[in-house]
Amino acid sequence: MSRVSYQPLEYRSRRERLVRESMLWGSLDRLVRNPQGLIGLVILLLLVFAAVFAPFITWHDPNIQDASARFLSPSFEHPFGTDELRRDLYSRTIYGLRISLLISLVAVGVGATFGIIAGFLSGYFGGWVDTVMMRLVDALLAFPGLLAALAIVTILGPGVRNVGIAIAFFSIPSFARLARAQMLSERNRDYVLAAEALGAGAMRVVFGHITRNAIAPLLTQVALFMAAAVVLSASLSFLGLGEKPPDPSLGGLVNSSKSNLQVAWWYAVFPGAALAALLLSLNLLADAINEAINPFARRRA
Repeated sequence: MSRVSYQPLEYRSRRERLVRESMLWGSLDRLVRNPQGLIGLVILLLLVFAAVFAPFITWHDPNIQDASARFLSPSFEHPFGTDELRRDLYSRTIYGLRISLLISLVAVGVGATFGIIAGFLSGYFGGWVDTVMMRLVDALLAFPGLLAALAIVTILGPGVRNVGIAIAFFSIPSFARLARAQMLSERNRDYVLAAEALGAGAMRVVFGHITRNAIAPLLTQVALFMAAAVVLSASLSFLGLGEKPPDPSLGGLVNSSKSNLQVAWWYAVFPGAALAALLLSLNLLADAINEAINPFARRRA
């Protein structure tokens, strides 16, 4: 008669924790080893560093005007030159970058949280819950993102907070649809049925078991939507619905430079380059994250 060995609960929980950590560190290792992911991560970290430590790496107030500095070309004193109101464009670009990063991170984080929870619950419970939630999502998806954001900001008024609300509202439907699809693909797997047979509640099954296996595509979606949020925020600022003057924003700087390109080429180049670098890093990082955490993508590669 074979002997059955039982592992202590403490040993099993410790082993499961180590397995989870190794999966996390394994994904991070694959992300860093991917040249595309490494480039995107380095660029993003540099931009985040500049935004976080803006008061320490700039030596001019972004809103202070210098009476003798109208349209000065780039120099050591003003690395990005000055604008028509004699303000330092380097400081204004760095502070505008801070606003873009803050809006994209917070707004997408809030929208993703609500969308993922709604999608998971909709896919898990099905029935009338699924029908009601998905019809609401379909109604939200019927409106193009920029038009919906314009409507929200027009109703609530311009400002960073209202732009963030518009972006969060715009991101909820896509995350809800993707989370529901992931839930439906995992809902009837053996480990879910085993957890339910052992008496695990719905919330524990959804957020304690299924989420670990369904989160991979959603992380990629977060990076992609952060890039979309940056574009949407810049578009609203370009239309004058974002950060209120005189506070800077990347879209607002590009908009202000339109009528001054012939006399100050640097006015649009440096804010536009910062915006392009941010978008490039987020898109590179999204592709690399997908390859790092998606075994099917790695297998095709």
